Amino acid sequence: MSKGPVIIEVTRGPVVESRHEGIAAVVKADGTIVDSWGDIDAAILPRSANKPIQAMAFVESGAVERFGLGNEHIALSCASHSGETRHVETVRAWLKEVGLSEADLECGTHAPRLQTSIEALAREGVLPTAAFNNCSGKHSGFLTTAVTYGEPTKDYIKYDHPVQQRLREVMSDLCGLDANAFPHGTDGCGIPTLATPLKRLAQAMASMADPSRLSSKRADAAQRIRAAMNAEPFMVAGSGRFCTRINEAAPGVIQVKTGAEGVFCGMLPTLGLGVAIKMWDGAGRASEIAMAALLHHLGVLPANQREEILHPPVKNVVGLLVGEMRPAKSWLG
Repeated sequence: MSKGPVIIEVTRGPVVESRHEGIAAVVKADGTIVDSWGDIDAAILPRSANKPIQAMAFVESGAVERFGLGNEHIALSCASHSGETRHVETVRAWLKEVGLSEADLECGTHAPRLQTSIEALAREGVLPTAAFNNCSGKHSGFLTTAVTYGEPTKDYIKYDHPVQQRLREVMSDLCGLDANAFPHGTDGCGIPTLATPLKRLAQAMASMADPSRLSSKRADAAQRIRAAMNAEPFMVAGSGRFCTRINEAAPGVIQVKTGAEGVFCGMLPTLGLGVAIKMWDGAGRASEIAMAALLHHLGVLPANQREEILHPPVKNVVGLLVGEMRPAKSWLG
């Protein structure tokens, strides 16, 4: 039976200034609910939190071997990266290797995440290109898959393109429902984002954590993606990012991925579990604390990460400690 909602608090002095509420599910690959909070049957848009799932078709295609790609490319295909130099240069070199260029990316562009990167571009008088888009690695994986199968690269973001059809086939297999029946919207990078019941999103992550019921080809892809996320955590996110820190700190134990609007997913292969979280107000800061709290609750959060990740400080503009973010005692005790 589902418990009350996920609650994350933000304090200022002795006062709880803000409170974020959400839902979360911890699920096995066969769909068994291990633990849950809130309405886990609610359909949510996974946004970028399901990028490891979306990378499956790329790895299954044989493109990694065909084009001599490595862990950094697999990790980047799962990434919401910060647009740092290594991210951008790797995307450009990758596309060149498969006979394409940034002009083939249909993800659009935006400024890099880090202020230092924005300032570097300004000093050079250069505008960001599509390679700076945080989804450019995922889109490079889509394009590479299309090239591998001899499909048109134009309009690969469209719902009916074979690239997107394969994503729904993979999702259907992992979550145990027909993803073609899911309502869908358009993600920030232009691809369809499928409204998925939260417990089924967690089950899909569990199927990657414990792929024993999958075909050998699909199971191998899941294992390679998990390994790449741990081997190249910087490529999944970037400098100082939550995903980078957790994936680096617990190789073989945890693989986590953030998404827009307060979504977070995780694979826990040593426990055979998948985790999915949605904060209803869309707060990314709250979804990070919620994920850290669940990892701690499940006994896998590395000890050297606990205090700063579970109770990150709130500082004002002059650097004074004025509060903290924390899981509410009414949630996990």
